[in-house]
Amino acid sequence: MPPKKKTNAVKRKAPSESQSDNEATAQSASKKTKVSRDSLEPAVATNGQPTNKVLPVNISFLPRIAGTVRLSTWNICSLASASKKGFKFYVEAEDPDVLVLTETKVNEVPVDPFLTTRFPHCTWAISSKKTYSGTAVLSKHKPLSVDTKLPGHPDPSSVKGRIVTVEFPGCYIVATYVTNAGQGLKTLKEKNTWNEHFTTYIRDLDKKKPVIWMGDLNVAPTAIDLANPKSNWNKTPGYTKDETEAFQNILNPPESAAGVGKFVDVWRQNHPEDKHYTYFSYRFNCRTKGLGWRLDMFVVSERLVEKVKMCEIRSDIYGASDHVPVVMEIESDIVTGN
Repeated sequence: MPPKKKTNAVKRKAPSESQSDNEATAQSASKKTKVSRDSLEPAVATNGQPTNKVLPVNISFLPRIAGTVRLSTWNICSLASASKKGFKFYVEAEDPDVLVLTETKVNEVPVDPFLTTRFPHCTWAISSKKTYSGTAVLSKHKPLSVDTKLPGHPDPSSVKGRIVTVEFPGCYIVATYVTNAGQGLKTLKEKNTWNEHFTTYIRDLDKKKPVIWMGDLNVAPTAIDLANPKSNWNKTPGYTKDETEAFQNILNPPESAAGVGKFVDVWRQNHPEDKHYTYFSYRFNCRTKGLGWRLDMFVVSERLVEKVKMCEIRSDIYGASDHVPVVMEIESDIVTGN
């Protein structure tokens, strides 16, 4: 048994609450997160998740499991905004080997020594629209290749800023901020186009080497992945028949897709009954009420599942964004090749 290590701990000043325009819903609880506060622990919603609206004063996590790398994904709802609300304190405490950021809303590659010294290998996919979407993969390990396109998509400009693929010795990491179906489902057609081409793409990658798909997938896969499934079904973006079926077809391909590998929603497999979310709208007091959606996740090629050692939602890390991070630890050779 290896010697015990100290937890990564970061102390910060408690910020004041702020508002955001981002709309959606999500929940999550991290069994491997330890958060100490100078006051009483925050209240807990009926689903078991905390209800704090700002980041904890002290943030600490258990050290990574020996022989693993830690991956983290977080929709930060604007890097500029999140940086004012404690973003760096989380990154410092988590200390991931690969950090995926979605909805960065940056207009150019950030020049930030805090990030570049921690992650010497950074790829920023930036939208053609100003302060819109944006996906980044920040890594301590040098990838073999990098791509920011979705092959075959008829409108490359709409994809720009929504996908980054990095290749490592034992896997591809595909980071996405998936297209939203829009208010009133006005862009569901565009979402279906994305899903069609992305499904082909991830299956093609999987034939070459295993895939880790992570980020904001903008879908609540099943009824237990959002607080109010009945009222949202086929009415709200992220929870429609088209979107959920497309996701399920990636996990479990139909018989007509001969020779195609399966994928696994890691957190859901490990927590089959938990109603924990990763997104809580700033509006309508959703965080306090525990009204959320699970939109951010790790989906891996089925043959990688046995190499995953941990996957948790960092439920307490709320306030820098209306989403909370999700982390996964996997055997290190998948990324490092050693």
